[in-house]
Amino acid sequence: MKVAVLGAAGGIGQALSLLLKTQLPAGSELSLYDVAPVVPGVAVDLSHIPTDVKVQGFGKDDLASALVGSDIVLIPAGVPRKPGMDRSDLFNMNAGIVKNLVEGIADNCPDACIGIITNPVNTTVPIAREVLKQRGCYNKNKLFGVTTLDVIRSEAFVAELRGLNPANVTVPVIGGHSGTTILPLLSQVEGVSFTDEEIKALTHRIQNAGTEVVEAKAGGGSATLSMGQAAARFCLSLVKALEGQSVVECTYVDGGSEHAEFFAQPVRLGKGGVEEVLPYGEISAFEKQCMNDMLEGLKGDIQKGIDFVS
Repeated sequence: MKVAVLGAAGGIGQALSLLLKTQLPAGSELSLYDVAPVVPGVAVDLSHIPTDVKVQGFGKDDLASALVGSDIVLIPAGVPRKPGMDRSDLFNMNAGIVKNLVEGIADNCPDACIGIITNPVNTTVPIAREVLKQRGCYNKNKLFGVTTLDVIRSEAFVAELRGLNPANVTVPVIGGHSGTTILPLLSQVEGVSFTDEEIKALTHRIQNAGTEVVEAKAGGGSATLSMGQAAARFCLSLVKALEGQSVVECTYVDGGSEHAEFFAQPVRLGKGGVEEVLPYGEISAFEKQCMNDMLEGLKGDIQKGIDFVS
């Protein structure tokens, strides 16, 4: 399995690359690309870890070499959030970065599964789709918005609140990956019940957890370590799926949702990428209201990405 990480020298990219170096199957290749001049050093640093995963670093002029033969491409490249910014503020800086990188994917590994991490994900994933369509190689089953961070935060916060082992907590998260478009289905957490006040507080915390990190770092960055773990979890699920296992993850896809062109919900992954977009089941009255309140904003985010490319 060859996995390329585009933006590998950044905070998310380095954390993600470390986790993949230690957890990818033996015999895999890890291809690290960044415009930052330190990326060869990151690759050498990781190569000293004794696992059977080959690591190579590629600089700003070597995108094609980094991508050729990739099975999975992950894109954490871009500018991180700073205090006072929301994900939409990143659009002007990150939209062009994603567009250029996806053009490189279309030219060099058009059959690869693509995981978009760069924010605002609600918008950058539609940008990727439009670029791939223009290049004649769009496969909706192989393009993913990585929303796993919302899932692991939900698992962590529910476990913390109820004194549970997070490994035994499953929380589906649907919608998008920004603010109120993030909708954790707390009504579906097995074996746990919440008061109305707890549901409101927990939903708000999950939706604003990124800001919690940005403010706690006091201008020193955004969620890099937790995002690195979330992206590694999604990537490793994809690896298992491409090897023939059936794996379910929540992810933001072009899956024919009744709600919006792109929508995050549970997806069964397999050898072809998305094997099946799964129903998310019955939701509570509170969750239905949250859904209704966020759809206009989500659709606007998606249209913004489409308009950027066209």
